[in-house]
Amino acid sequence: MRLITCEKLNFKYDNLQAISNVNFYVDEGDYLCIVGENGSGKTTLIKCLLGLIKQESGEINFTHINKNEIGYLPQHTVTDNDFPASVFEVVISGRLNKRGLRPYYNNEDKESVMNNLEKLNIADLKNISYRNLSGGQKQRVLLARALCASERLLILDEPINGLDPVIANEFSDIIKNLNKDKLTIIMVSHDIRSALTRGNKILHLHTTMQFFGSTGEYRKTDMCNRLLRGYHYA
Repeated sequence: MRLITCEKLNFKYDNLQAISNVNFYVDEGDYLCIVGENGSGKTTLIKCLLGLIKQESGEINFTHINKNEIGYLPQHTVTDNDFPASVFEVVISGRLNKRGLRPYYNNEDKESVMNNLEKLNIADLKNISYRNLSGGQKQRVLLARALCASERLLILDEPINGLDPVIANEFSDIIKNLNKDKLTIIMVSHDIRSALTRGNKILHLHTTMQFFGSTGEYRKTDMCNRLLRGYHYA
């Protein structure tokens, strides 16, 4: 089932072309990895998908899914480290859109929080202050918050950036397992080897070209080989 179709997307920051003529689609159950060199427009594309910025031209069509059914895990920032709230409070904030005009969270909201905390094996942290967690724990909490917003489609922007290799690999395995449970994934990643191992589709952005297709097709391209030669992870 087709969820998102993007055709001929273009966006400029002032006179700088950030993305140019980008075309791809996402089907239900996909694990799409968006890769490419720094400055190739990966985060810009994500912002267009989320409606945070408006593309200069081109179309983004959502079918069989609404924008409010999309969960989002943004790039980790320093300010994320100091939420003055408990894990439970951080995670339940993911239900804000579903709460609508209700002045309080209901039992369904609270059940969603606990289900996702248990799914990510962090239920025992629910009363701990977020600021006291490790980097890996914080990323799991933010993932649980995104899952509370939607368990149909999740967009992640470099979720393992800054995590040590062992924790990063564990987190990548969690994302893959969620995908196996029918959650559709769109993920920006600098970890090309992980993308090739876990994703079923690749969108490689470049300033003058792009690739979109299956992981197997991508492995055969010069674009993939060039990115692999520049790979610096252990």
